[in-house]
Amino acid sequence: MSRISILMEKDLRAIVKLDVSAVDCVEQAFAALATKAVAMPPILRLDIPDFRGEVDVKTAYVPGFDGLAIKVSPGFFDNPKIGLPSLNGLMILLSAKTGLVEALFLDNGYLTDVRTAAAGAVAARHLSRQDACVATIFGAGMQARLQLAALLLVRPITAARIWSRDHAKAQKLATDVARDHGIEVAAIADPREAVRGADIIVTTTPAEQPILMAEWLEPGQHLTAMGSDAEHKNEIDPAAFARATYVADRLSQTRILGELHHAIKAGAVASDRQFSELGAVIVGKAVGRSSAEAITFADLTGTGVQDTAIANLALARAKDAGGGQTIENDIKMGDAA
Repeated sequence: MSRISILMEKDLRAIVKLDVSAVDCVEQAFAALATKAVAMPPILRLDIPDFRGEVDVKTAYVPGFDGLAIKVSPGFFDNPKIGLPSLNGLMILLSAKTGLVEALFLDNGYLTDVRTAAAGAVAARHLSRQDACVATIFGAGMQARLQLAALLLVRPITAARIWSRDHAKAQKLATDVARDHGIEVAAIADPREAVRGADIIVTTTPAEQPILMAEWLEPGQHLTAMGSDAEHKNEIDPAAFARATYVADRLSQTRILGELHHAIKAGAVASDRQFSELGAVIVGKAVGRSSAEAITFADLTGTGVQDTAIANLALARAKDAGGGQTIENDIKMGDAA
């Protein structure tokens, strides 16, 4: 008999928050990439051009975590025209010891939102100056909101700027964030002005052409790029690689679909140039920020270890809170092969 926990989005929202424990959990997974025999295959991606759709599948086995997650993440970008969200998804958590299904999270992408924001906090914790207090966010969607909330967990943020192509959305987000977090937040119409004087900059857009130029960057700043999670997406001017210390979430992946991919394609970076990964910085195997004046640049394309980390946290929280429902699944014992 196998017992499977099933949690819907509303169940998960009640027990899994964007908090320090979520950040620590994702940080642990990144550290494992640098210190343990993590198994993380390349992202499986299925494109459905007839309906402007794509489906990504991510997974990873991380030693030290009881379970391993398989995440299915669809994005169908014409859905808003028919009153449906663009993004959806679910996670399956399997026992790392037996392979039995332990949990099904019908989260509609909520856990991905949390783990993505937590990864941004991990990058800021290890690459930005400890006294960083002014944040700039490019974008005005859900991840923009969450990235700023995540920064508040790890740095003494007192002021923020929001830039978006849709200035009205930036204004609304600025108003909401100022109310929710009690800090000074302004919507800035000029992206260069939004970057000026910022300590941390996070880009969260689906841009396909650079929206942040290299010459805008100033000494001491930290930049995290979140949006380039597919080959055609590109937020950062490739010339930024000549000005900043670059750190990848997974180097083999950012060469294919991250900001590094575009820098290589543009001839700004040699295709075989080596860079450090965030996990190596976390465990002290690589240097991230070398001085207060250095410019650091994290390229976060989203990894399976983040999904395994947040799924394990979700199951632990569900057991503690008695959340969701549990079903029993009969297992027929077969002969050994």
